[in-house]
Amino acid sequence: MKTFNLFKKKNQLSLLLGVFSLIALSSCSKDNDGSSQDTYSTQVSITDAPIDNANVSGAFVTITDVRVDGQSVEGFNATTLDVSALQNGNTTILGNIDLESRTYSNVSLVLDYANDVDGNSPGCYILTADDVKHALVSSSEEININDSFEVVQGISNQLVIDFDLRKSIIASEGSSSDQFDFVTNAELKNSLRLVNRLKTGTISGTATDSQNTSEKIVVYAYERGSFNAETEANGQGSSNVRFANAVTSTVVNSTNGSYQLSFLEEGEYELHFASYNDEDDDGKLEFTSMLSAESVASLNLLNLQVDANVELTANILITGSL
Repeated sequence: MKTFNLFKKKNQLSLLLGVFSLIALSSCSKDNDGSSQDTYSTQVSITDAPIDNANVSGAFVTITDVRVDGQSVEGFNATTLDVSALQNGNTTILGNIDLESRTYSNVSLVLDYANDVDGNSPGCYILTADDVKHALVSSSEEININDSFEVVQGISNQLVIDFDLRKSIIASEGSSSDQFDFVTNAELKNSLRLVNRLKTGTISGTATDSQNTSEKIVVYAYERGSFNAETEANGQGSSNVRFANAVTSTVVNSTNGSYQLSFLEEGEYELHFASYNDEDDDGKLEFTSMLSAESVASLNLLNLQVDANVELTANILITGSL
């Protein structure tokens, strides 16, 4: 009798273990549609493309939350940061989140326009060279970014949010303490883009302006075939943003002529150069003209191939104004 009971208990235990194993397998390895539930660590960072206005010494935003598919990024604490300091490939880490391997399109930033993290007002503002804060506000505290990024299976991913100041902030006709505004909420969504850093490359080099055509030169990267000189240079949308369809841009260093266009997704691009000068002596640079440019190494500036994790060198000679 004892032997029978022991045998019976062993069978019951084996049956229970088998049931538990099946439950574990079905809940941990597969969704209802059969897809994998494995998640991969994704670091979330922020960077910036520069603003054109030479009078701007800082662009501060107070971020209270970062959400991916409605889920807050772990380890993120409310922060006030100068995004204008994050140029030429520089980033700051906001936090980390575990994500499944797929494409994501629901990413948002929550901003505090009223106060910074120290309780000072305003929370988002432009700081000009005369040390005046110009408050920035929008109709919504949450900016849903109209872009997507892919989480790659089996590796640690790096999501980069590019907060393009040139597209997101415009000069206004307000008082001496209110000279800047955010663009409309719809335009603000389109002024931020998302990329997985592991799937991006860089275009860098020097732009030599031997004819001294400009006080400042800005180089714009467009997807191949998407640039229209007339519409892009004249401004578009409710906020009249110039070069609104550029993927990204950067200012050519006035000292050594260097430039760097970072976080470009794999693909074909074209480069365009624009001249800015203070023509009315008001301390502000105005767009003057497009510039004629050619590659020193005979590259086709209207067909540059960017590959992941590759830095393409394109040294440029500015030959005059168009």
